[in-house]
Amino acid sequence: MQSIHFRRKMMAYRVIGTVIELNCSKYASGYKESLQHTRLMTTSKRVQDRSTKKRVHDLEIVTEKWKIVSKVLFLMEVLKKEAEQIITVRSLDQYRRQVNLPKPHKISDFIRKSPKLFELYKDQKGVLWCGMTKEAEDLVAEEERLLEEHADKAAEHVTRFLMMSIDKRLPLDKIAHFRRDFGLPYDFRTSWVRKYPQHFRVVKSEDELEYLELVSWNPALAVTELEKKANGANGDILPTPGLLSLPFPLKFPPNYKKVYRYGGKIDHFQKRSYLSPYADARGMKAGSREFDKRAVAIMHELLSFTIEKRLVTDHLTHFRWELVMPQKLMRLLLKHFGIFYVSERGKRFSVFLTEAYEGSELIDKCPLVLWKEKVQNLIGYRGRKRRIETFDDLTDMEDTSLFEMDSENENFDAELEQGETIDGLGNGLLADDVEMEIGEICNAYKDNEPS
Repeated sequence: MQSIHFRRKMMAYRVIGTVIELNCSKYASGYKESLQHTRLMTTSKRVQDRSTKKRVHDLEIVTEKWKIVSKVLFLMEVLKKEAEQIITVRSLDQYRRQVNLPKPHKISDFIRKSPKLFELYKDQKGVLWCGMTKEAEDLVAEEERLLEEHADKAAEHVTRFLMMSIDKRLPLDKIAHFRRDFGLPYDFRTSWVRKYPQHFRVVKSEDELEYLELVSWNPALAVTELEKKANGANGDILPTPGLLSLPFPLKFPPNYKKVYRYGGKIDHFQKRSYLSPYADARGMKAGSREFDKRAVAIMHELLSFTIEKRLVTDHLTHFRWELVMPQKLMRLLLKHFGIFYVSERGKRFSVFLTEAYEGSELIDKCPLVLWKEKVQNLIGYRGRKRRIETFDDLTDMEDTSLFEMDSENENFDAELEQGETIDGLGNGLLADDVEMEIGEICNAYKDNEPS
């Protein structure tokens, strides 16, 4: 039976008199602009060799799991920006790179993997359209509500981010990379940044680049997450941040034996004082122990701001100058293995705050993370492909004829991302993160764990 929900949307286009060929060129150009600022971290053999024996399989599962979700969320964002939230499948073809879908695989096959979230229909001219199901639209509305509720907390984190920067301002384009990580709304750049004039403002440089600038210093916000945990709500608020001597929480995998060998060095590092991330770091000597430990504190603070306590590592490199951090940031992350964990899944590495996870589960899940888990639970479909109905329901199309036209490959295999070197994983896990169910991913890791 044809979906009434989808029929209502298609009727909106018929009233105009013709089916409108929609495109997402504006959205695509924005994404392309953000890619221009992307600088990938090194995937050299040396980096991978240094961390070969430090795999945390539970966190690798987390990386793989959210890779699947991120592709679906991307398509939901594209649809959300469209009138009536529907778009032709032909127009979606321009986003192959974003969903890692090489030719000759069909974009329609990718969409069919999540029938609880997306619908496919044909109009009278035979044009294939994609839209969201009622359940997906309800999730979109729920996310908007959650983002609104999270707005004040996100504004606090952005303000503290600015307070850590050397000039108390950051390029707006760079902050935009952290939009989903910080739980910022979709209108972050256009209107949200102007809703908190007491915290920050948008300014333009001489070369017309937009910056977000701190309006006034707030001593109450210049307190690290480690200080809050150590001192509680009644801790002293210093007018000027200075030296700290708080140890970083450490968490090593059970099979990592070298922790005993390096115990003395770790203890010495933990006892060493360091400059607060909110203190003025001008004049610090690059490469010194104090310089490196302050960089660890900055990365710990930034990861604490994120809703999932993890970030893409190349996004961190954008702020090396503004936050006074070392050039070889990856080496520092790998060196402090007990504080951070670097996952090498895919072209873009991810860094985790290890203390925030118990196994593969985030310990403290905010509502936005719980929302993503709802989306995740609706992804995946192993049943027989459903036929795509024509909007006017005048033509009965058989499954075979439809699939000859729209699908050349029953089993969709996404491109294996370059640079993946996770040891001990079979080809089944590395092949297609869209095709695989989350349970299969977990089992693949468990099957390859050393006994």
